[in-house]
Amino acid sequence: MKYVLVINPGSTSTKIAIYSTESVEIHTEVVDHNAEELKKFDHIIDQAKIRREAIVRSLREKGINKEDLAAVVGRGGLLKPIRGGTYLVDREMISDLEMAVQGEHASNLGPILAKEIADEAGVNAYIVDPVSCDEMDDLARFTGIRGEERGSLAHYLNIKGVTRRVCRLKGYCFYEDNFIVAHLGGGFSIGPLRKGKLVDVNNANHGGPFSPERVGTLPLGIVVKYAFSGEFDMKGLLRKFQRGSGLASHLGTSDAREVERMIHDGDEYAAKVYQAMAYQIAKEIGASAAVLKGDVKAIILTGGLAYSSMMTGMIKEYVEFIAPVEVIPGELEMKSLYEGARRVLNHEEEPLRYGEEILSEKF
Repeated sequence: MKYVLVINPGSTSTKIAIYSTESVEIHTEVVDHNAEELKKFDHIIDQAKIRREAIVRSLREKGINKEDLAAVVGRGGLLKPIRGGTYLVDREMISDLEMAVQGEHASNLGPILAKEIADEAGVNAYIVDPVSCDEMDDLARFTGIRGEERGSLAHYLNIKGVTRRVCRLKGYCFYEDNFIVAHLGGGFSIGPLRKGKLVDVNNANHGGPFSPERVGTLPLGIVVKYAFSGEFDMKGLLRKFQRGSGLASHLGTSDAREVERMIHDGDEYAAKVYQAMAYQIAKEIGASAAVLKGDVKAIILTGGLAYSSMMTGMIKEYVEFIAPVEVIPGELEMKSLYEGARRVLNHEEEPLRYGEEILSEKF
């Protein structure tokens, strides 16, 4: 039996999964790394050796040898903007990750680890729908300032993975039907998926609804007030907007479960804030419906916040008139990575080449 190894690096751990080529999940595990040891490295990519050794050790304990692998697939890192799909990991991709062309992030290790282990096994390494995908329509890129465009950083992997799952469950066609997908995590990615492409989306760090941690779209006057307050430098202001806003600013917690406990205990302000977040999510979904001119097969709610029946119930009240609402809580990242590699192994898709798909030099 042959296996596909899936690798998804986090800040202090690495998720791994082993699937058979017949779609059977054999094993999943979170490999923890010593946080203090990781801090010794100046750059994230320098952690590759100790992470690789931990992954190989785990495989050996499960009786999986390198000869048993059919492919290795890693979480895509911060690359130059590219279209969605399954990519062969090659030297050009690795070089951009080593240079951190779009910044340092643990996900940059995904392709690097996949390539190193795949090379030892004599098989190919892949990535699938990385966060750096960009499939936005030209009209969606415009801002009111010439030369300044909207970018497309989004939760592509889970958005496309859950949509494929809904298609299988409901008999829809991923490449022919249109969907609106709302990934609701610490940050939100909400956009219209037209015939398999995410043609518009809010960048969770720059706009859209406020979320558990992010500020969302702010009136321009408020941005200017904070920028010239003298209280923040650029880095500090971005940290406030991207990590200390939303529920965290209003209620002192970014944990939706804690907010719901506050609501059940009679906190009227917490209830109002939660309702406002649902309102803004619904409004973003409505804007996506306009992009699709009302041709929407289903609205899909996913991400950690989709576990909340209170939140999904409020959103449904606003948007069910547009299309049926499907709720897929959590994320399907590991399965989506595997399925992308499997489509290539089964010759359902041809793997893409990174250098041939680069759309621009930066977001």
